[in-house]
Amino acid sequence: MADLPGLDRLWLGLLRAPVSMWARPHVLPEDLRARYAQRERPICYVLNESAVADLVVLEKVCAAHGLPAPLDPLKKPLPSQSVLFLERRAGFWGDRTDYRISESMRSLVSAAFDDPTLDVDLVPVTVLWGRAPNRKDSWLRILLSENWERVGRFRRLLSLMVNGRNLFVQFGEPVSLRATVSEGHDRSRAVRRLTRTLRLLLARQRAAAIGPDLSHRRTMATQVLRSGAVRRAMADEMRSKKISRREALKLAQDYVWEIAANYSHIFVAFMAKALSWFWTRLYDGVELHHVEQLQKVIEGNEVIYVPCHRSHIDYLLLSYVIYYKGYAIPHIAAGINLNMAGVGPFLRKGGAFFMRRSFRGNALYTMVFMKYLGLMMARGHSIEYFIEGGRSRTGRLLQPKTGMLSMTLRSYLRDPRRPIVFLPVYFGYERLIEGKTYVNEMLGKPKEKESIFTMLRALPALRKRFGKVHVSFGEPIHLDEVLKRHDPDNRRATEKVERPSWLPAAVDELATRIMININGAACVAPMNLIAAALLATPKQSMLETDLARQLELLASLLRQAPYSPLVWVTENDGASIVRHGERMGVIQRLKHPLGDVMQMTEENSVLLTYFRNNVLHLLALPSLIACCFLNNRTMRTEDIQRLMWRIYPYVRDELFLRWTEEEVSAVTLETLDDLANHGLLEAVEAGAQWRRPPTGSAEAVQLSMLAQITVQIVERYYLVIAVLLKHGSGRISQDALESQCQLMAQRMSLLYELNSPEFFDKILFKNFIDLLRSRNVLGVNAEGRLTYTDMLPAVADDAQLVLHEQIRNSVLQVTHR
Repeated sequence: MADLPGLDRLWLGLLRAPVSMWARPHVLPEDLRARYAQRERPICYVLNESAVADLVVLEKVCAAHGLPAPLDPLKKPLPSQSVLFLERRAGFWGDRTDYRISESMRSLVSAAFDDPTLDVDLVPVTVLWGRAPNRKDSWLRILLSENWERVGRFRRLLSLMVNGRNLFVQFGEPVSLRATVSEGHDRSRAVRRLTRTLRLLLARQRAAAIGPDLSHRRTMATQVLRSGAVRRAMADEMRSKKISRREALKLAQDYVWEIAANYSHIFVAFMAKALSWFWTRLYDGVELHHVEQLQKVIEGNEVIYVPCHRSHIDYLLLSYVIYYKGYAIPHIAAGINLNMAGVGPFLRKGGAFFMRRSFRGNALYTMVFMKYLGLMMARGHSIEYFIEGGRSRTGRLLQPKTGMLSMTLRSYLRDPRRPIVFLPVYFGYERLIEGKTYVNEMLGKPKEKESIFTMLRALPALRKRFGKVHVSFGEPIHLDEVLKRHDPDNRRATEKVERPSWLPAAVDELATRIMININGAACVAPMNLIAAALLATPKQSMLETDLARQLELLASLLRQAPYSPLVWVTENDGASIVRHGERMGVIQRLKHPLGDVMQMTEENSVLLTYFRNNVLHLLALPSLIACCFLNNRTMRTEDIQRLMWRIYPYVRDELFLRWTEEEVSAVTLETLDDLANHGLLEAVEAGAQWRRPPTGSAEAVQLSMLAQITVQIVERYYLVIAVLLKHGSGRISQDALESQCQLMAQRMSLLYELNSPEFFDKILFKNFIDLLRSRNVLGVNAEGRLTYTDMLPAVADDAQLVLHEQIRNSVLQVTHR
């Protein structure tokens, strides 16, 4: 115990038994024994400071997991016990810190120099009192929880008594002593280098758990305003607006105070406790999936969370689950519309920083925001922003807004201190607080402006059942890998260009990959399956037995041929899912002697399109193949492949599907085999043709219902083509075409009771027409009107193979009127 001062040795003898009995540590990684117990090299634990309570807790954890005790001597000729301290307390109350390198550390390095075969695993260990968020914390525990401030013995004693059963112990990756001393340095330099390395690792562990040591908001603002880039933008502002330097500085100050967060660890801890109470009353549970995707990138990287945006609950939910798992919550880029009186200051304390909807025409604001973002990244704080921009009203992912991505890349290229990893996150709800509002907006009502009063009006809705909510982490995306493809010669390292020519392409690729990886982590809850099954019927009703069978078919298709390895599908059987839908109030039972009928109300049928659309991409390919058999009993494989090749690029762009155009042929064959395994298709002529079951059979009905999941997408595409062909080449502009298609789709929805508001969503028509232009199917003449080639009538001919004659007639009837 050479590194422990005499007073600490006395305290160790007195406190070992009571602290060990009282402490209940939460340990990471959870597989501690498997990682460290069987290591061949001796283990030496490294703690940041010589705190007696930390040492006792470490002893307890090591004993519980079969690891060497920290105060056991290392094997000879090593001169130290199995624990080292980088800092030691000084003063009677321990309120000063001694940063000098300990003699034990010097002796350990010297022993390694003297014996070339000698090696030790140095394991950094962080002990945080009051950090484990899965306990029911009291307010006093929160106030005494860990932060970056140095505390003395008295404060540590209080924290021990209050947070003794609320602590967090994290073991880092071992550092080889031999690797350090073998780098060619002399003994003095080697010991300093090793100490710096261990300090850095411990600081990273601490930052990963409670966030980096962010200074006060005023200090952050000062650093932003002192930067050269902001000063140059201020000078440009002075020249363009003919204002004084003082006025330009005041304007920049106002911008940074409008933007900056005011993070408070104590406030976050309070909110974690409050949200634990809130979730238990609002939801039946919060399910977390694939947290290992976060664990493998959190240390040593700048993590940027890029979730989908379903609800205002998203902000709170992601921060909550990250905090629950023992990591620092991210700073969140929030829209300026949320900076409301009575709400904005609290969001700032929770890590929110605010941004305007548009930066256009304001160079000074843009530079202040970019510098603030870059400063946050340089200081190692994780960031969260919603790449869709706003909340999805349809349940599908929106086309990405690349402004924040572009600023992130430009900030990184200017000051690449830490590798950036984008972590996609999928949210899956079974009911939305904003659900009714979304339906009204899709039906044409104006969007309500966020205010404290609209929030208060939503409170009565919280009495309903909201089921479970799922949070799933997708496959991480390493920015450097994307940059290597677009800048293989690493010109960015030598060319200090603000906007390199390859940047837009890199941003677009990154945005698309993020959306694809969000979809790749989808969660299929009972509500998603109910929506997919019942919305495929004309009147949103089915016999109970038929509904249960269709639900099991959809779940089986998703399990046996999974869309991606990270997709989660409920394990409930069909009958259980039906009962769940009844409990949630989305379906109702109509009693009948020949078998009960399960039915949606009209309001629920519109609302549940949202939850079907959440998982539409998972069923897109089998459903599109099923569409081929709506109008045909038998189809050749080559015809199916041609139809999939024709339509897949547009569906992929709309739904962010994961396969490339080159891969879709093989995936189509795999999907055909899977449908055959479920009895929905039969291969004939050695797979050269495929045949559906006889009309009227249960399997034929199931195949038809599977086709209905995506048939409206095909109808929408056919509507655009029919309107174009009716007008003729070079006769209509894109704006006029979009408006006409929207109005005609609305008319079809009224005539044929299509309870799906996104069927007449103008944005979807615009995206489809834009894609037709990008693929050179459409062009624009000198008058700004759309032209087309012979390929367009060929697409219309192919649609006749897919769409039922009644559907084609309905589309043509509406367009010719």
